[in-house]
Amino acid sequence: MVEVKNISFSYGKKAAVKNISFNVRPGECVGILGNNGSGKSTLITCLNKIRTPKSGGVFIENRDMLKMSRLETSRRISYVAQKNEISQMTVFDSVLLGRKPYIKWAVSQEDIDICDDTIEKIGLSPFKLRYIDELSGGELQKVMLARALVQQPKLMLLDEPTSNLDPKNQYEMLGLVRDLTLERQMCSVIVLHDISLALRYCDRFLFIKEGEMYKYGDESIVTPETLKYVYGISSTIEMINGKKVVVIG
Repeated sequence: MVEVKNISFSYGKKAAVKNISFNVRPGECVGILGNNGSGKSTLITCLNKIRTPKSGGVFIENRDMLKMSRLETSRRISYVAQKNEISQMTVFDSVLLGRKPYIKWAVSQEDIDICDDTIEKIGLSPFKLRYIDELSGGELQKVMLARALVQQPKLMLLDEPTSNLDPKNQYEMLGLVRDLTLERQMCSVIVLHDISLALRYCDRFLFIKEGEMYKYGDESIVTPETLKYVYGISSTIEMINGKKVVVIG
């Protein structure tokens, strides 16, 4: 279980995140939703100590992550950023970087096996020795996901992982996250803009408006009234092929 309690963060005197609390159960994906500038990305970077919260705590298995060392944190939390640096590095070597918290004097056979297994599971085996600057956007995002997974995290944070992907790769990416979260009984927190994608792949939803939590709960809170308040849009929610879809207008 991951518990986020009263997290607040400010840029100077401007409050960006205000007393946000929620929890994530093992095997569960939580979608963070809200307008640009509402504090979504700031919030998740407070959860992994990229930014230090002004107040509050993040508890993983009843231990306060904010009081852990960087090494302890990196063994429990992984992060997939919006944008990733592209370098002259092979897919395998890039994924292997995720094992850094575990590598001591040298790379072990266990490290290699974990990377190989993850690369195969995500469908990257044909690209294993290819340089990542030769990959498509969807392939690169899968590499970043693989790197996060080989950390063997309790909590995986993803900041708009589908923002630069075409529809096919969006579905593939979030399907992988959903399946692996359940299989490995991780807790995953995903910042998303597409509400229909969130409804398809997330178990619970955190709506943020101007740095404050508006609602947190299951799909029953994703209503036209909520979307009107958070986004200022008129919408209906339709059932299409057994899936809920948000129709704007």
